Amino acid sequence: MLAETLAAIRPADQRALAEARAHQDRLTKPRGSLGALEDVAIRLAGAAGACPPPMPSPAALAIFAADHGVHARGVSPWPQEVTVQMVANFLSGGAVANAFAAQAGVPVTVVDVGVAADLPDAPDLVKRKIAYGTADLSRGPAMTVDQAVRALEAGIVVARGLVAEGARCLIAGDMGIANTTASAALVSVFTGKDPAEVTGRGTGIDDGTHERKVAIVREALQVNGLMREEPQPAAVGSSPSEALRALAAVGGFEHAAIAGFILYGAAARVPVILDGVIAGAGALAAAALDPAATDHCVAGHRSAEPGHAAALDHLGLRPLIDLEMRLGEGTGALLAHPMVCAVVRMMHDVATFDAAGVTEKPV
Repeated sequence: MLAETLAAIRPADQRALAEARAHQDRLTKPRGSLGALEDVAIRLAGAAGACPPPMPSPAALAIFAADHGVHARGVSPWPQEVTVQMVANFLSGGAVANAFAAQAGVPVTVVDVGVAADLPDAPDLVKRKIAYGTADLSRGPAMTVDQAVRALEAGIVVARGLVAEGARCLIAGDMGIANTTASAALVSVFTGKDPAEVTGRGTGIDDGTHERKVAIVREALQVNGLMREEPQPAAVGSSPSEALRALAAVGGFEHAAIAGFILYGAAARVPVILDGVIAGAGALAAAALDPAATDHCVAGHRSAEPGHAAALDHLGLRPLIDLEMRLGEGTGALLAHPMVCAVVRMMHDVATFDAAGVTEKPV
C-alpha cells in the first residue's frame, strides 16, 4: 500500500502553476496585493493540476492519537493517561479542536494508532492500533521498521476513506503526551539542526525539565546512530529506506500515520493543511519519502514550538497564521481552512480586468 501510494504521487503541475500566476495577474486587484494568499492559490492550482483549482471543501479532520515510551524519562508534566482522557474528550465534542471544527463545518475523526490502553468503540473512532505506545526512543528505536510502515499505511487508509466519503481537503491533528519530544528528534534528524535549536517546551515545562528534554533528544539521536558528530545531527538524505529507518528510530505512531495521511493526499491530489510541530514533523517524514508530497501541502499556521519553524523552513512552506499557538489537535489548520477556501473562491469568482471593463495600471 505504501509503495502504491508513493508511485501515484506527482509533483506540482508546471502548466497549471503558470496559468494560475497569469490568472492572478489579470484579476481586478493590484498585482501581489493579497501577498501570501496569492501564493496559496497558485500552489493549490499546481497541486490539483487545474486552474482555477477545485474548492478545498468539504474538509475532514483526522486526529491521530498515540502514546510514547519516552514519557517515562520525565519529559512532560502531564501523566500519560491524559492521552486516553483527551481521546474521550474529542469523541464527546468537548475539545478546542471540536469547537474550531464545528465553526468551520469540518467533521472530526479520531484515530487510535498507538494509545497505551484499549478504547471502547465509538462512532467517530477508528481503531488502527499498532502497539500500546512506542518504545523509549532514548534507549533504542521507538518502532520497528515494520511498525513504522504499518503506521504509515494506517494514515493512508484513513485518508483514502475520508476522500472516498467526499473530503476535498485533509487536515491532520494529533494527540499524545510527550509527542513534542519525538517531534524534536524527527525535526533534528530531517533538517540537520541541533536538538537545542528545535526542542521546545511542549505543553509547558520549567527550565530544568527543558534542559533534560534537550539532553534526551540528543541521547536518542546518539543511541540510534543518527548523530554525525557532536553537536550536529546528520540530516537524513534522499533515500526512502534511510528516511523510514529514521522515522522508526525516533518517531511516534501518530507522526508516521500523519506522514501516510499526507502521502495519500498528495497521491489523490487533495490538499493537506498542516497544523503544528507534530504535523510538521510528519510532513518532513513524508517529504523524505517523496519530496513531491510537499507540493500538495499548505502550512496552516506557525506553532510557538521552535522545531515547527525549522520544519516549515526546510519544507519551504510559509504559514498563513502566526498566533503563538501550541495546542496541536489540528486547531491552527482548522483556523486556516476558511482562508484557503477564500483564496480559491477568489480564483473562481473575481473578474478579470477585461471582463469587468476595468482599466489596468500601465506597465
